[in-house]
Amino acid sequence: MAEFISHSQLETEEVGRKLAEKLPGGSVVAMYGDLGAGKTAFVRGMAKGMGLSCRVSSPTFTIVNEYLGERELIHFDMYRLSSADELFDIGWEDYLSRGAVCAVEWSENVQDAFFGDEVVVRIEKLNDTDRKITIEGAELC
Repeated sequence: MAEFISHSQLETEEVGRKLAEKLPGGSVVAMYGDLGAGKTAFVRGMAKGMGLSCRVSSPTFTIVNEYLGERELIHFDMYRLSSADELFDIGWEDYLSRGAVCAVEWSENVQDAFFGDEVVVRIEKLNDTDRKITIEGAELC
């Protein structure tokens, strides 16, 4: 387990970048944190770490955004889903079979969709700017 204290969105992105540089294709990153904690900023950093130069935005209303390049990042926002069944209905298994890195915001809403090998990222608001980021299931050196 690794813990980081971030004092800004840029620092949160940097932690995401470092994680993504080391993630193999097919990895699932299950993200947990309150509204406004910085999950989307973390995914922006992941995209940078994967060499993607696309604009990363929250897929709250679209459920999923795909960022394509030399590596592929699929960004899910499960805020509006009430169960893992709804995630399977939109093709979760098909996304997993593509070998992309899948970053899932609001993972607590689809807990049954995970197989136990996911990387877990918890982002806790400490105050208006500071965040505690805990990462389990991945090595960050």
